[in-house]
Amino acid sequence: MQNKHRFLSVTLLMLLLFAIFGISIIQFHLPPFVPLITAIMVTMVFGKLNHFSWNDLQNQLLSGIQTGLAPIFLFLLIGMLIGLWMAVGVIPTLLWTGLNLASPTWFLPAAFLIPALIGTAIGSAFTTMATVGVALMGVGLTLGFPAPVLAGAIISGAIFGDKSSPLSDSTNLAASIAGTDLFAHIKNLMWTTIPAFLVSLIAFTVLGLQNHATASLSSITTLQHQLQPNFWSLLLLVLLFVMAWVKIPAIPTLMINVVLSSLIFLTNHSLTALSDTILNGFKTSADNPTIQALLNRGGMLSMMPTVIIIMLALALGGMLSQENILQDFMAPVIKRVKTQAATVTGTIMTGILANFMIGEQYLATILPGQLWKPVFKRVKLSPLALGRTLEDSGTVINYLVPWGVAGSFAAQTLNVPVTSFALFTIFAWISPVFSLLSAWTGIGLKQASDQLE
Repeated sequence: MQNKHRFLSVTLLMLLLFAIFGISIIQFHLPPFVPLITAIMVTMVFGKLNHFSWNDLQNQLLSGIQTGLAPIFLFLLIGMLIGLWMAVGVIPTLLWTGLNLASPTWFLPAAFLIPALIGTAIGSAFTTMATVGVALMGVGLTLGFPAPVLAGAIISGAIFGDKSSPLSDSTNLAASIAGTDLFAHIKNLMWTTIPAFLVSLIAFTVLGLQNHATASLSSITTLQHQLQPNFWSLLLLVLLFVMAWVKIPAIPTLMINVVLSSLIFLTNHSLTALSDTILNGFKTSADNPTIQALLNRGGMLSMMPTVIIIMLALALGGMLSQENILQDFMAPVIKRVKTQAATVTGTIMTGILANFMIGEQYLATILPGQLWKPVFKRVKLSPLALGRTLEDSGTVINYLVPWGVAGSFAAQTLNVPVTSFALFTIFAWISPVFSLLSAWTGIGLKQASDQLE
């Protein structure tokens, strides 16, 4: 009876939280700040009614935020790096090169393929979006492509790269949660990742042919003349890739790049100008409004809206996790699951739910993994199947959540709201579809009896 009462109470809370987010963001188009604060207050009241002390609730909130200190610091470094790379010529050089090489007909599939290749090489979707993604966004906007479609292509490619790379934190996390070999995990991912990649590539090719570029050649030539390429600056980009490839962690990699970029900046500017660029971002002296829109970017302050959203989302996630709300909500379902298809389906739904309720990519991988791992063993599915399912839901869906760490970062970096690019981030939402198809057809679904290769 007590368990039944608990399930009813957490279900009502979950429905209320969904209503808060849905009505605020979809109906009234509010930014995520207000619904997140409201959800935190509601969850805190729920916890108090369930006999948690005020100190307990405060500690839950703060412990949730603590899990996000690393990405928060990472985002501040990325904000600094974007401003500095604009100033020393890295991103303007990429823009100049892109405008020279870009074919309007095939630009959109290229905007998907380039981040996919670079993301695979360096293992970081965030770094890919913040560097090459920003440049591709600028070129695509100049060519006249709609911002949501461009952002969707860039983010889709970056997610594919992050998901397929042995250097990726999220890929290593999913493999470790499932208890599998990393390279066996990546090999098994290809059963759903390759079809999702091909569907995305075809879709962006079709969209590229339908969205004809509207910019005139004269306007593009004018922009090329106003951009000042500095090809030596691209050595900073090469250094970034090399450091990622030799597995130097993201924070020291970015810090070293910030230091070197700052030293280059100081050869032509004052220390005061450096401080302003690091804090407020780069401001071009060009009069062209398009150039200003392309280059006036970066700085730590530009990342503050993202940081605030992440802190609020993680605070909510800490309370939901430590009060076992999501676990208790899913418990009756988990107990009744008997088949392999239902097990994979339940894990995917839990990963999606965790992303929308907790807003943090790693927690949305860890929590479903802990909840469903015994069930995978019970229905005789390989741990490889669990790892792939966690990647196809916990990892990729976070980019579609406006208050998610990945979604809010992508929105801030590419300057496009999540609600605008979500439909066009094809790789993110098609991945769980192929995972479900694999589960219900049995194609590519690893059994416990299969030898781990």
